[in-house]
This record gives sequence, C-alpha cells and structure tokens, in this order.
Amino acid sequence: MSEKSRLRRTISRWASTDDQHARDMRKEYGADHGHGHDRIGDAPDRERVRLRGTLRTVTLRPRGGVPALEAELYDGTGTITVIWLGRRRISGVNPGRSIEIQGRIGRHDSQRIMYNPRYELMP
Repeated sequence: MSEKSRLRRTISRWASTDDQHARDMRKEYGADHGHGHDRIGDAPDRERVRLRGTLRTVTLRPRGGVPALEAELYDGTGTITVIWLGRRRISGVNPGRSIEIQGRIGRHDSQRIMYNPRYELMP
C-alpha cells in the first residue's frame, strides 16, 4: 500500500463527522478510574459499574405487559440499552441528555442491557 493512499485514508477517517463525534465522546466521558467511571466498551458484564454518556434514543416499549422506558446510552466506545421497568417516562430523561448510571450489565439476545439503574442527570 502506498504512503499516499494510507495518508488519504487517515485524513478521511479524521474528517468523518461520526469518527470525530466518537472521539469527542471518548474524551468527554473517558474512564476516570479515580472516581470509578468505566467506559461502556470496556465495562465488564455482571459486575457493578458506573457509566457516563449521552442518551441517543428514549422510547416506551412494554415488556411482558409492564410499561418500560428504554434508552440507548452512548459514550464513544460503545452503547448499552438502559431499561427502567414500570416507568412510562422519567422527567429529564430525553435524547441528547448526558447521564451517569450505576448498576450491573446483563445480556439479552447478544445485546448489553442494564435494568433499573441508579441514575444522575448531568448538566
């Protein structure tokens, strides 16, 4: 592979708005091990974790006849589905909102999920 094509690919990757957004998110929500925050992409399953990120989507999706508020949390390293069972809405929990959650990560159909986490809305 020529040096020119490698340079073009690198510049193209840095110019991509999606890649830039992910880099910005990783920088903003990066691991802060002194305060116990984990990155979503690195957080272990079935252990207590503290995650920070931005909510991409928030939807009402009943599960087994019970209302459930479902949100997708993103921090630049990965995504996790957050589900609050028995809730139709939570004031302040909207797409684009920064949030910190605490709980245990599980899996359902190869999707990472956290049920009923403790949460704190961030400014």
